[in-house]
Amino acid sequence: MRLGFRHRMPTVELAIAAPSSAVWDVLVDLDAWPVWGPSVAGATLDTPGPFASGTRGKVTTAVGVPLPFEITEFIDGRVWAWRVLGVPATRHEVIPVRDGCVLSFGVPIWAPAYLSIMALALPRIERLAMDR
Repeated sequence: MRLGFRHRMPTVELAIAAPSSAVWDVLVDLDAWPVWGPSVAGATLDTPGPFASGTRGKVTTAVGVPLPFEITEFIDGRVWAWRVLGVPATRHEVIPVRDGCVLSFGVPIWAPAYLSIMALALPRIERLAMDR
């Protein structure tokens, strides 16, 4: 695991020896969010369908508070970022490499402490992706 700076955001990254498609599938599977996301108890979309820029929904925090979200950046199979309660939140990027991929989580510049939460999520996502 390594810390860095990508797209003007502090990041934490993990090289994963799994296909980038498997890692991506975990990232966009709302049912998996509570499994890998320490701050997430659940999530739903306002309308059924795949993720896309502009997709809206609700994420329920670990303490049970539902918050609205909107996907603000989306490249299928590669990246999604969002606003939660109208505030810029995390950016999730899957970078294909020769032996798998690198999973990178970016946080807003004002929230570097949240990298520790993201660091907990990375190996959880790796395990889920390896099982797919």
